[in-house]
Amino acid sequence: MKKLAVCAVTAGSAGLFYFQAAAIANPASPSAYTSTTGTANSTAPASSSPDAAPAELRELLPLATLTGRAKLTFLGLSIYNASLWVAPGFKSAAYEKHGFALELAYLRNFSGEAIAKRSISEMRRQFSISESDEARWEKAMREAFPDVKPGDRITGVNRPGAGAAFLVNGKLRGEIRDPEFARLFFGIWLSGASLEPKMRADLLSLAQP
Repeated sequence: MKKLAVCAVTAGSAGLFYFQAAAIANPASPSAYTSTTGTANSTAPASSSPDAAPAELRELLPLATLTGRAKLTFLGLSIYNASLWVAPGFKSAAYEKHGFALELAYLRNFSGEAIAKRSISEMRRQFSISESDEARWEKAMREAFPDVKPGDRITGVNRPGAGAAFLVNGKLRGEIRDPEFARLFFGIWLSGASLEPKMRADLLSLAQP
C-alpha cells in the first residue's frame, strides 16, 4: 500500500502562481524561491478523518478520496497547503476527463486580481492560448477569485466536459463553463507538461497513472 506524500514544494514557476502573484503586487519581494521540508496541516473544517474530504466536496464528489498533499513555503514562510481529492476511476494521464477537486488553504494574504493575472501567465507558459481566450478567462477568474487572507480556502472543482467551479470557504463563488479552460488551468498542477513535476507527483502520489 502506497503512503500518502505530504511535503514542502520548491517555489519556482508553474503551479505556484498564487504565491508569485504577491511578488507582482509587491515589487520589493525577493525573486529567489526556495523550499523547506514540512508537514501540511490542512485548514479545512475538521472531520472524522484527517484525510476525509470537506463536507462540500462530499456533496459534489461522492466517494472522493485524497490522493496527495503538499505545502508551499517561501524563504521559511508558509504560503498555502494544497490537497487533491479525486472521484473513483480517476487517472492522472487523463485528469481533465475525471471529476476532482484541488484545494488551496491559504496561510498568507493575496489579491484576487493578481491571482487571475498570474494564472493566465502560468497557463501561457505551458500551453498555447489565443488572445481572445486569455482576455475572457482572465476576466472570469477576476470574478471568481476573491482577495484571500490566512485561513481562506479556494477549491477548484473539475466538471468533465463542462468546465470548472470555484468554491471559497466551502461556498460556490463562480463557474467558468469552458472545458478547455479547466484543462489548462488545472494542468498547471496536473498536466504531464507541468513545470513543477515534483508538486504534480506529490499531489498525485496515490492516483492511478
